[in-house]
Amino acid sequence: MLAATCTFAIASHAHAAITVTDDTGATVTLAQPAQRVISLAPHVTEMLYAAGGGAKVVGAVSYSDYPPEAKQLPRVGDNKSLDLERIVALKPDLIVVWRHGNAQRQIEQLRALHIPLYFSEPHHLDDIAVSLTKLGALLGTSAAADTAARTYRDEITRLRNRYAKQSPVSVFYQVWDEPLMTLNGEHMISDVIALCGGRNVFAKLEPLVPTVSTEAVLAANPEAIVTAAPGATQPDRPLPSLDKWKAWPSMTAVTRNNLFAIDGDLINRPAPRLAQGAAQLCEDLDTARSHRAGH
Repeated sequence: MLAATCTFAIASHAHAAITVTDDTGATVTLAQPAQRVISLAPHVTEMLYAAGGGAKVVGAVSYSDYPPEAKQLPRVGDNKSLDLERIVALKPDLIVVWRHGNAQRQIEQLRALHIPLYFSEPHHLDDIAVSLTKLGALLGTSAAADTAARTYRDEITRLRNRYAKQSPVSVFYQVWDEPLMTLNGEHMISDVIALCGGRNVFAKLEPLVPTVSTEAVLAANPEAIVTAAPGATQPDRPLPSLDKWKAWPSMTAVTRNNLFAIDGDLINRPAPRLAQGAAQLCEDLDTARSHRAGH
């Protein structure tokens, strides 16, 4: 009788619905673990593989190039235009959407398909670990996902313990040069800057990616200027260089040669490899500290 009861309990558990909350606060419920998943952002693709669900990903958008096997996935468009017919043909039972990267009109078209949507929009460093855990639950790969989350958290904790209490370095993070754009304090890169003992000089601006003037940067006089450099993913147009700032040799970042470029795949994607990008940024800010007088 006991054995029969245990068997029933296991069977019931195996068919229990899976419910998680996505990054918009919406509830996502699946009757069983997802078997055919489509990723609508490169960072999402990385997350799904890291969470142990690579074998279940049946389609992804352009630039989904990590891990290397993701390059072989069928393409379903990019962040500007999705191929809805292709998406339907792939018969997904879960679509993971980038909240601010996929066009709102297309998101509404996806909703009309009545396929479960999970919105991914990590804002803070720990959100990556939380997302891994939630995706693992939806994929039925919690063991792998929890391990990946723990490894990521350990890497971030190690960096925080080493750098967060170092003397502050004021930082201008350049997203683009024409127009000149940066990131405010709500963006995850601002979290990374703080992790490394840095201070985002434009943290209080709105919106998330504000446009600033050259004069505003000169007035802020950052000790370091940081931007993303091309990684394995080659962008549609060349990423901006920091050389233009050399025209203002009186600015602290230029005077001390604190102009740093970090692999964009590591610093721009809110996925586990962000820990590697954070480690590089922390080393760069430590270099800036070593350029101070008296060192």
